[in-house]
Amino acid sequence: MTVDVEITDNAFLRQFEFHLEAQFARIEYSLQDRKIFLTKFEMPDEMQEKGLLDPFIETVCEEIRNRHISMVPTCSEISSFIRRNRRKYKDLLPVGINI
Repeated sequence: MTVDVEITDNAFLRQFEFHLEAQFARIEYSLQDRKIFLTKFEMPDEMQEKGLLDPFIETVCEEIRNRHISMVPTCSEISSFIRRNRRKYKDLLPVGINI
């Protein structure tokens, strides 16, 4: 089953947001040159229990891919996701960054 996750890029707060009913998840970021540093991940347990963690991160990764920039995950949840999906997202990491 594929979950369709729609994200919003809140450029003012520098975070990707995902709203579902009254729940809210976010990934904070920092842009530097042609790299986006994913610095903080927050998602309520209820959303994680619904299996939305991976689809949310995957949607953010695809957004980054569409922007043609490199990604540097600095929080554990996103680093773990990239490790689990290394083949699919290895190309988003800058040269010299191994996770």
